[in-house]
Amino acid sequence: MYVACSTLSFSKLSLEDALRTAREMRFAKADLAVHAVGPHLTPAQVAADPGRTAQVLKAANLPLAAMHVDTGDAGPAEARAQLRAVARLARVSATPLLTVPAAALGSDFDAEADRLRDWVKVTAAEGVILTVETHSATLTADPLGAAELCRRVPGLFLTLDPSHYQVGPHGAVNHDALYPLVRHLRLRDTGATPDQFQVRIGQGLIEYGRVISMLEKYRYERCLTVDVRDVADSPFPVEPEVRKLKYLLESLV
Repeated sequence: MYVACSTLSFSKLSLEDALRTAREMRFAKADLAVHAVGPHLTPAQVAADPGRTAQVLKAANLPLAAMHVDTGDAGPAEARAQLRAVARLARVSATPLLTVPAAALGSDFDAEADRLRDWVKVTAAEGVILTVETHSATLTADPLGAAELCRRVPGLFLTLDPSHYQVGPHGAVNHDALYPLVRHLRLRDTGATPDQFQVRIGQGLIEYGRVISMLEKYRYERCLTVDVRDVADSPFPVEPEVRKLKYLLESLV
């Protein structure tokens, strides 16, 4: 296992500066956010000019562990085309994995399985793994729902974000059964209530040692992404917490 950094940890910087900062902090790789509503790079931009995007990433001189793709409100055909463009960018940049959000809570489960089944085909054509993130606002808010999506969609795996099972709509829930399906991981520290979704490292309840032990049990050899986000209303400086979590995770692996 190795430690990567989400570009959302430096969302107030340009994409180039975010990647440079991660490199200067000696992260092994970056986890690139490609969001329709985001600070750095959008799926539409990738689709419009994939060559320029590839050049920017190459110039950054920091390998990518994954891309976190959110096509936002794009219609089905447009979202699929954008996913294909990002998957091709992933192949060109030797990025092994894409993470996407599942449909919102209350959505039709069968329709979502159909959509993700098609998206797996799109990414697999480029030799890229597709994962769906565990998130408290989507159909993966319940570990059973996350596992069922993967069961119904061969080739689909999970990006595990334990914070969403710490303060999700069902309260703190055990998600041990998901570890065999995990192909990517995002971490921060989280307290006991939704308003403590992101707290200073060491002040929350995330048991990093246990998480890593569970990953080792299933021979996980991929990355651990530091995903302490630089949000506008953060009550503390983010960069020291990013550095602190990096050192903590490196000491455990």
